[in-house]
Amino acid sequence: MYRLNDEQAIIQTVDFFPPVVDDPYVYGAVAAANSMSDVFAMGGEVLFALNIAAWPENLPLDILSSVFEGGADKLGEANAVIAGGHTVTDDEPKYGLVVTGTVHPERAITKSGAKPGDRIFITKPIGTGVITTANKQSACDPSDLNAAIDSMMKLNMQAARLSQSTGINSCTDITGYGVIGHAMEMAQKSDVQIVLDASAIPLLPGAERYAGEGRLPGGAERNREFYSSDASGGLEIDGQVPKVIVDLLFDPETSGGLLITASDMRAEALRTAFMATGSPIWEIGRVAAGGGLKIRSG
Repeated sequence: MYRLNDEQAIIQTVDFFPPVVDDPYVYGAVAAANSMSDVFAMGGEVLFALNIAAWPENLPLDILSSVFEGGADKLGEANAVIAGGHTVTDDEPKYGLVVTGTVHPERAITKSGAKPGDRIFITKPIGTGVITTANKQSACDPSDLNAAIDSMMKLNMQAARLSQSTGINSCTDITGYGVIGHAMEMAQKSDVQIVLDASAIPLLPGAERYAGEGRLPGGAERNREFYSSDASGGLEIDGQVPKVIVDLLFDPETSGGLLITASDMRAEALRTAFMATGSPIWEIGRVAAGGGLKIRSG
């Protein structure tokens, strides 16, 4: 975030990755939703974006056009536009966006504002990593894949606006570092302890089954190795939490939901605002004094 003046700050972010689904249009839309998420999580509005793409010479360009179309349509949903971009030749397709947004400097929301006593909420179920991995292994039920796609394509824009309108203390989006990684970042930046109830965290249909079958993406193990190390800032997991749930908490999410903290005074207003618009939200823990992240069984 770069402050321009007393009324305006620029938020700029970039993200791109290889295909997570087979349909090129859906891939483009999911990548765009994922790329815009940081702007929404900070309370900002998206202005425009630049395409970033890597494309193999042996793949038809009309497939790339479909990827771009999916991304452009998702930007349009946020009342924003694609203003250009850059494409290079590569052995593996990759796509994403450089996103530019704006926010009032005094209304920006960060991951550093969580306070002891806050209640913690999440706005999407988790499990996109294991579901898309199961799909790549031809082991995914189509209905489970469709539920994951619907979740990944859903913008965090409305959830962010509702959150901001009720006066939350902190927010971050859940993407590649998984629930554990992003919760630990919030704990470190806010100098608090995040306490999550594993049994309260919502799961996408099929996620627990595929995790139990060991269909974990490579990023899950990298997250486990880093966030379980001494350098990560202190992770404590109750021994009663099932292994499959722990695996899912390390699962790298694509276009995941928002992780929000709100004071007791604001928490019910937050829940009411979401319910009034039919938007899902789950309470999954509390903020305490101390440091690090604690996962308890319930």
